[in-house]
Amino acid sequence: MVNHNLRLVYMGTPDFAVFPLKKLVEAGCHIVGVVTNPDKPAGRGQQIQESPVKKYAREVGLKVLQPGKFRDGGFLKELSELKADLQLVVAFKMLPEVVWNMPPVGTVNLHASLLPDYRGAAPINWAVMNGEKVSGVTTFLLKHEIDTGNIIFQEKVAIPDDMTAGELHDELMLKGAELLLKTVEAIETGNYPLIEQTGLLEGHETIHAPKIFKEDMRIRWEEAIVPVYNHIRGLSPFPGAWTELVHNTQGSVLPLKIFKTQKIMGSFDRKAGEIDTDGKQKFEVYVVGGKLQVLELQLSGKKRMKVEDFLRGFPLSDYHIKV
Repeated sequence: MVNHNLRLVYMGTPDFAVFPLKKLVEAGCHIVGVVTNPDKPAGRGQQIQESPVKKYAREVGLKVLQPGKFRDGGFLKELSELKADLQLVVAFKMLPEVVWNMPPVGTVNLHASLLPDYRGAAPINWAVMNGEKVSGVTTFLLKHEIDTGNIIFQEKVAIPDDMTAGELHDELMLKGAELLLKTVEAIETGNYPLIEQTGLLEGHETIHAPKIFKEDMRIRWEEAIVPVYNHIRGLSPFPGAWTELVHNTQGSVLPLKIFKTQKIMGSFDRKAGEIDTDGKQKFEVYVVGGKLQVLELQLSGKKRMKVEDFLRGFPLSDYHIKV
């Protein structure tokens, strides 16, 4: 049985960071403070919202810090007064050295990829979009260059052909929670590896996972069927792959998000982006090497729905896809 004697400060904001924190709390780790984003307005009513991590931290009675700026003197004083031995970062902002270098043991980051590949802000999305068969989680010690510190532990997760980014997110969240607890316990015993990332590249350059912008989300129907299929599931459910429907006579344009498709491989004498529909259940789009059957989608201003519900109230035959 590990004696949880390290004073820990936990840093994170979104849902992905809640489960690892819960795992540490339930294991009896000594968490002296939680750092998360400031409250901010969200949703249609622009009501002030607390981050998921803050909500959980308050439920279990943990001290919460919400700095507007990491270099703020008041925040740095509060943080130092917590006298943390180790800081843990999960799905949080980039930290300045004055913060990550504060505790004597250092700061451990949980990253949702098998480093050194998929360094960056969106490793889960890009792994699925790129058609990877395996992803995973990594714990490592922070240093100056982002996501480049010495690796402590890694855990692999398989990516089936039909897995979405959202499903991979949940798998990695569970695995990551276990891995972070394992990492803390190893550090508490003083027996843990520190592996240089440069030795893991095996002669190839690291694959990056930069922040995703709107143009990255656009569906390029002129590409081959597998990349288009992977692109859609790699952005599902968030932020969502999009395309545009154009009215055949009026020319009006409607943005459309597509969340789930099914591949139909084959050679068809149709142009990329052409639609085939029966107006009831079938919404198929031709691409190079086959066609994609649309299963779940969302018209701008509407809720996500199954294709049958969409076709029940929408005259798809009056529209074509903008390629």
